[in-house]
Amino acid sequence: MERAERGERILQAAEELLLAWGYRRVTIDEIARRAKVGKGTVYLHWKTKDSLLLAVVLQAKMRSLQQQLGRMRADARAVLPSRMMRGYYQDFLEEPVLRALYTDDVDILGRLNDAAKKEFAEIIAFNDEVLVRYLEVLRAHGLLRTDLDLRHQQYMLLATTGGFFMAEAMLYDRAPDAPEVRGELLATTIRSTLEIPPEAFRTPDAGAAAAADADAPVRDRGRGDGRRRARDHPAVRAGGGAQRPGDASAIARLNTRAAQGRCPAGSRRAPCTPRLIS
Repeated sequence: MERAERGERILQAAEELLLAWGYRRVTIDEIARRAKVGKGTVYLHWKTKDSLLLAVVLQAKMRSLQQQLGRMRADARAVLPSRMMRGYYQDFLEEPVLRALYTDDVDILGRLNDAAKKEFAEIIAFNDEVLVRYLEVLRAHGLLRTDLDLRHQQYMLLATTGGFFMAEAMLYDRAPDAPEVRGELLATTIRSTLEIPPEAFRTPDAGAAAAADADAPVRDRGRGDGRRRARDHPAVRAGGGAQRPGDASAIARLNTRAAQGRCPAGSRRAPCTPRLIS
């Protein structure tokens, strides 16, 4: 069995057990058994349980990023914050690891969320820079309001999206049943707060031009600092062949949400502002 294939099997087994049993009950022995490899083989790829499970979280984030890139390539209008965050919200609803991460589900993640916030602080800061640049590009193309301070727009975008994520845990009994309706409500809120109405766009293809410009700085940073930061982090590097070519770059690209928050102490399912860890 090739090293890369073994790494993928170990990651898959770790994810399945993390979701089924939670952080505290998962052991390297059980992961090795489910992946049908020796315990020593797991340690050849990841030195600790934490680094392996952090890689599981990174992989879930990477899947969401790849889906977002696909949406942008299929429709340039997906570069608009309302559409982008609606897409992220849909990914969040469909991805159990992301749901656990963004609602701070301690039954599943245990102390892993706090470890992720600490371990990936540099990548969080990098993506915060990407978000500011993204908003600057949209403002320059006449797609966002310019009567608001840029940093205030950043906060409004993060706070609104984070609020909808938290509502999945806090207001689940009062939320509209259909996920599509909740996603559209998020998009409508962001659109009415931050965006210029489509009829006021400077040019009909403003969205396409903005998409190209918004991708350029992120792509360049992904090839440079962002790629190095993601690639060189132990949770990524330890996987050896488990990372496919370009994965480290994808982790750092177009992830435009950088939020930090601390959940109420002692809460078993304490919702908190989404913590970007990849």
